[in-house]
Amino acid sequence: MTHLTRRAFGTLLGASAATLAAPGLLRAQSAGRLVIIGGGFGGASAARFARIHYPDVGVTLVEPQSSFVTCPYGNLILGGKRRLGDITHSYDGLRARGAEVIHDRATDIDPEAHRVTLAGGAVLEYDKLIVSPGIGLRWDAIEGYDDAAAEVFPHAWIGGDGSQISTLRAQLEAMPEGGVVALSIPENPFRCPPGPYERISMIAHYLKQANPTAKILAFDSKEGFAKQGLFQDAWAELYGDMIEWVPASGDGRIERVDPANKLFISEFGEEHRVDVGNVIPPQYAASIVRDTGLANESGWVPVDPHSFAAAAARDIHVIGDATIAPPMPKSGYVANSTAKTAVAAALAEVTGRPAWDAPVYFNTCYSHAGEEYGISVVAVFRPTEDGFEAVPDSGGLSPRGPLAEQARNRRLEARHADAWYDSIVKDMFS
Repeated sequence: MTHLTRRAFGTLLGASAATLAAPGLLRAQSAGRLVIIGGGFGGASAARFARIHYPDVGVTLVEPQSSFVTCPYGNLILGGKRRLGDITHSYDGLRARGAEVIHDRATDIDPEAHRVTLAGGAVLEYDKLIVSPGIGLRWDAIEGYDDAAAEVFPHAWIGGDGSQISTLRAQLEAMPEGGVVALSIPENPFRCPPGPYERISMIAHYLKQANPTAKILAFDSKEGFAKQGLFQDAWAELYGDMIEWVPASGDGRIERVDPANKLFISEFGEEHRVDVGNVIPPQYAASIVRDTGLANESGWVPVDPHSFAAAAARDIHVIGDATIAPPMPKSGYVANSTAKTAVAAALAEVTGRPAWDAPVYFNTCYSHAGEEYGISVVAVFRPTEDGFEAVPDSGGLSPRGPLAEQARNRRLEARHADAWYDSIVKDMFS
């Protein structure tokens, strides 16, 4: 069974008695204990990979949500192309593989004692720890934007229970004819660099059918963005003048919001009255790694590029969006890819099996820009002595060109995107 303090054992027993009694877990403890914090693209992938390839190691996954709502494909809910249930996934497959899944929140990590404390009072002991906590939102970065404001101007940038993306969809449906949708987009780094621009596309896809005189204002804190030419080609061909992208130099940095009066206020004081507002605030790593000293002054976690061991604690491996790993983007595919390297590195000492000498990390970011209209960027990365680098000629962007010439490619990429989503979900949860 999982090693708990005597005080906490009774608290946890009722919630997880069936899991604690699983025969696979009883056998696993002799080869060591791997605890994983966070059940998203990184954590779930790590748990499944560990159970398949290191069956004698006990694996415990700690995740507050009882199911996982993916951020990828959330934008398609806004476009009317998916429902919330389509992007909501159960942890039952991981349990069937012998992983112990505890639905609680990790509140403290003690690297010296190798212990994780949970909000419910349980204390888990580990030999190795993998932390995939995701992001935190910098609530103080935009004046007036807090938890309450997020109910009026949802961020919809953390899956959670799906309520944020559902709120934004409902607001779009209720928007008056000819209304204005505004987005506030942060500076780098942030989760999923192409995500805001796919969101713009999917909102436009919905509005083109339901509210064709509406306007989308995209206020950007940057001068450029991922797959910019491809997105702007799609916007021009599919949506005409519905979308206006405003870069930082054009007063695109939103510094204050007024939810009560439905206002976005820019860097130079200009007020923009909106009917629907989507505020994507600046981000940093989730609080568990900031509060326990794994993150540095940037708010993100420095890691060993070969193993993802945290610079501040060698027996803790941090993966996913929380890490400092440029030029790799903060994407679900990168989290999934690096999870496997982290597991192999973390369990090398525990099992006596070698870590991977020359790991390679993969990323593909698909985006839907319209009906059967997909675009992508692909890259392969490898570790260096002091960071990461893209492998030359290992990927690239979808080809540009008028839709009349590229229609087949766009359809194929949209279908490839759907296949990618299905396959990566299976690689996490089946």
